[in-house]
Amino acid sequence: MPEVIFTGPAGRLEGRYQPSSEKNAPIAIVLHPHPQFGGTMNNKIVYDLFYMFQKRDFTTLRFNFRGIGRSQGAFDHGTGELSDAAAALDWVQSLHPDSKTCWVAGYSFGSWIGMQLLMRRPEIEGFISIAPQPNIYDFSFLAPCPSSGLIIHGDADKVAPPKDVQGLVDKLHTQKGITITQKTLPGANHFFANDSALLLEECADYLDRRLAGELADPRPKRLR
Repeated sequence: MPEVIFTGPAGRLEGRYQPSSEKNAPIAIVLHPHPQFGGTMNNKIVYDLFYMFQKRDFTTLRFNFRGIGRSQGAFDHGTGELSDAAAALDWVQSLHPDSKTCWVAGYSFGSWIGMQLLMRRPEIEGFISIAPQPNIYDFSFLAPCPSSGLIIHGDADKVAPPKDVQGLVDKLHTQKGITITQKTLPGANHFFANDSALLLEECADYLDRRLAGELADPRPKRLR
């Protein structure tokens, strides 16, 4: 897969990019965990999600947030990282102007950034949010959440306690016009240490069902 360098708001950003064989294929952006706690685009879960989308012929990108690897800049507590994600989507869209839809997948810190990107970009029609941390990050911006998606986490997660994730899911379930699918993996911790294969299996099953037209209410497209 090609290594790429593209321009972000704080300088160059380093990524891995795989275009689809179809001109109008959907785009998938995969966002990594917290940069100050070892998160990079080469995290195994991020890597596996990248290939999950690629196998389904999405145009797929994962990249390092500012200050990680060869990406320039410094950690910006989420604000700059959201701008990085928006710049990454802009970059892919500039290469694939015929792509009309997009998915975003994020793990931990990356899920918080991904959900914020979802609010900004009407072309994002689906999301996968792995081990979000509503106990640490404010998710109140999801008012309303504009797209259907999967929230998946472990019931032994001490970093993002299940009761906090459940509170987020319950709040989203009250919203009309979207379908939030929740999966709780028994015995899994925040790092899915012995459960990464099951995690990927659940994510792939969800994506396949969405691509088959399930698990989402038909909704009018938002205007860009």
